[in-house]
Amino acid sequence: MPASPIAFLISDVDGSLVTPDKRLTEAAAAAVRSLRAAGVGFSLISSRPPRGMAALLSALEVDQPFAAFNGGSVLGPGGEVLERLTVPQEAARMALALFDLRGIDSWVFARGEWWLRDPHGVNTDRERRAVGFEPTVVAGFDGLSGEIDKLVGVSDDHELLARVEVEVQARLAGLATAVRSQPYYLDVTHLQANKGHGVLAICRRLGLDPQRLGVIGDMANDLSMFAEAGLAIAMGQAPEPVRAAADAVTTSNTEEGFAEAVRRYILPRAAVGSAA
Repeated sequence: MPASPIAFLISDVDGSLVTPDKRLTEAAAAAVRSLRAAGVGFSLISSRPPRGMAALLSALEVDQPFAAFNGGSVLGPGGEVLERLTVPQEAARMALALFDLRGIDSWVFARGEWWLRDPHGVNTDRERRAVGFEPTVVAGFDGLSGEIDKLVGVSDDHELLARVEVEVQARLAGLATAVRSQPYYLDVTHLQANKGHGVLAICRRLGLDPQRLGVIGDMANDLSMFAEAGLAIAMGQAPEPVRAAADAVTTSNTEEGFAEAVRRYILPRAAVGSAA
């Protein structure tokens, strides 16, 4: 059976659309314009909060629904919340306690803000560059219980965080999702808040068959959307299990991998659709 034409592309942000220093290159922006010229829709899905996606959405003139918090929040092009899933209180309490026990920093995203206890902690400057706003410093997170969109365990000890990922997944089984969005970030979200859920929610709102959807990602948190899309593309620097789960592999995000994926894998399938 011939492959379905691709009518829409949803891209991960960090590790896929932008460079390691969080820049949107002209080649990537031009690739999005080429999608529009070919009649292929485009949007974003990210572990970032909506505020942390705003500059990219504006620069790329995205006029379609998009998803934040690994698919936990689906928003309209104007930023209006269409769907929102928050972390259950018990799951948040357990995850935060385990992060403290293992010596891992904790961040909380709630009420449209980024909350933390140490403004000079590991990776805070990296996150400032990514999301484009300052954190709110608090002594603890108890007052945010029940309103958390995402909490993050943060560590530059990648092997430690990988072990804690397995531990958190076991403890939160049936309560919440725990998966790394970067080697140094372990995201905890609502049980159904994953990128597979997010891209399907966008497809429903667009009336789009997921087999006509292309997705691009680079980390384990992208695997759930790989499983739902007609075409899954992994970035060249992605871990081997992520590359193995993809239909195609592009170059890395230091080598214009996003633009290469659009040129090599998306536009040819859009041309099939135009000829059909």
